[in-house]
Amino acid sequence: MRRTTMQWDIVIGLEIHVQLATKTKIFSGSSTAFGAEPNTQASAVDLAMPGTLPVPNEQAFRYAVMFGLAVNAEIGRRSVFDRKNYFYPDLPKGYQTTQLDHPIVGPGYVDIDLADGSTKRVRIHHAHLEEDAGKSLHEDFHGMTGIDLNRAGTPLIEVVTEPDMNSAEEAVAFAKKLHGLVSSLGICDGDMSQGSLRFDVNISLKPKGSNELGTRTETKNLNSFRFMEQAIAHEVERQMDILEDGGRIIQETRLYNGERGESRSMRSKEEANDYRYFPCPDLLPVVIDDDFIEGARKLLPELPDERKARFKEQYGLNDYDARLLSDDARMAAFFEETASHGKDAKLAANWVLGEFSARLNAEDKTVVQAPITGAQLGQLVARIADNTVSSSGAKKVFEALWSGSGDNADAVIEAQGLKQVSDTGALEAMVDEVLAGMPDQVAQYQEEGDPKKQKKMLGGFMGPLMKASKGQGNPKLFNEILARKLGG
Repeated sequence: MRRTTMQWDIVIGLEIHVQLATKTKIFSGSSTAFGAEPNTQASAVDLAMPGTLPVPNEQAFRYAVMFGLAVNAEIGRRSVFDRKNYFYPDLPKGYQTTQLDHPIVGPGYVDIDLADGSTKRVRIHHAHLEEDAGKSLHEDFHGMTGIDLNRAGTPLIEVVTEPDMNSAEEAVAFAKKLHGLVSSLGICDGDMSQGSLRFDVNISLKPKGSNELGTRTETKNLNSFRFMEQAIAHEVERQMDILEDGGRIIQETRLYNGERGESRSMRSKEEANDYRYFPCPDLLPVVIDDDFIEGARKLLPELPDERKARFKEQYGLNDYDARLLSDDARMAAFFEETASHGKDAKLAANWVLGEFSARLNAEDKTVVQAPITGAQLGQLVARIADNTVSSSGAKKVFEALWSGSGDNADAVIEAQGLKQVSDTGALEAMVDEVLAGMPDQVAQYQEEGDPKKQKKMLGGFMGPLMKASKGQGNPKLFNEILARKLGG
């Protein structure tokens, strides 16, 4: 039980490993393609075999500079590689080639939008180039660990923020913004399930209003926004319990298991001197000139903030919808394809953010894994817009498209008899029949003097009307005919 009700300030900083979408590794010509048989894409250079020398990958530098420009950062003109020495089974060299004092990207910032409509600036301390380690495999080895070195030497940029975030909401908002940024740039595929983007979260607590930071812990390798939010909440609660019971926080690295909602200590947190950094003797400093930087600048595509402004202007979307649709490049492309086929951009946005996104979340799918295309959804939106199908019928069409039981909206509407009745003559006949069977409700409506209450009372007639039309009557026309015939 907690002994006090002391209030705490939460302090969060992030370290994000962004796997660069180069075709080959950072210091060798080995492929970076995902999914190959274990240990088939690790060359002698990746393993630091005697007599081999690393050669820097120019594209990795270009991607890093593009990132730096996108986050308003200083670009390190003299980029130096160091060796970070530690021993781990999946680190074949016994050291990691990285950057310490002379990173390629210096201080920058990213602005994030929060749920209350405010904007917050998160400072980036730096971002450095480095090589990834291999991967330890535990599932199939019954008490042993298998090692796959295919990932060893894959180029990364590690983005290090200042401790500027004070809640899980802010940390997740930054993570999503960064995800949208690197995928929009095309420097990373953003596939978190494959480890293309991995987040380490540094968390500490301090008494409310205090200027002195508390001892921090690092929770490593969070590969989903949901797990990040859960891990932060879990760690804040754990630290709060310890501090309010009179204990102290140990500086350590922790692992969070999202399936079980548990965390455990991995190791005590190392300091820089524990790694015995020294300049890599096999790699000369890389000097980046103005021409290289300007060449990278010309490659910059439309970024999320620019896309958001365009969506508001071009499609008439509100700020919230425009932000949700523009943050992720693939979601943005899906929306634009839907809107181009759907005739009504706002209705397209509602369906993409509503039914489509809800189904993605429910099935833990990404946009590229969706079984429905933007063109298919756009055709459905067009049929809603031109009153061919009702909103309830549209959900049945969407279900058929998602499950693969229909190729396009028109075919599903025809096959399932979902075409909405908009013939005013037919609808008037149905209204007459329903009203004739509801004399008491008609009298009550006509005796009511308050137009607002009358408007609500119209809903009482809609159920019988939709039943009479087998769910295919146009609700808008039904309402217009009702109001006219009832004298409203």
